Amino acid sequence: MKLVIAIIKPFKLDEVREALSLLGVQGMTVTEVKGFGRQKGQTEIYRGAEYSTNMVPKIKLEVACPDALAGRVVEATQAAANTGAIGDGKIFVLDLVEAVRIRTGETGDIAL
Repeated sequence: MKLVIAIIKPFKLDEVREALSLLGVQGMTVTEVKGFGRQKGQTEIYRGAEYSTNMVPKIKLEVACPDALAGRVVEATQAAANTGAIGDGKIFVLDLVEAVRIRTGETGDIAL
């Protein structure tokens, strides 16, 4: 199993969710996060005063999936989240050692 973690622009969430649903992904965890990379923050105007923030709002998606589906999850996420502009985000793929469905006790791919 794999855990695919994607950091994307907030307005791309619905497009990514729809793309993953078409692949058969049945669940994901979504978290609002802040961070920075090459984008180096942004300048905003608040109550007439300009200020700089070095943290940019993003969405963090976590999808647990079978090994066979992981490549397609990455491709679909990349295609749906891509705007061609700096700050589109990153995708990380980690090995997932175990998954357990709390209600039934099922483990492995079945628990996903």
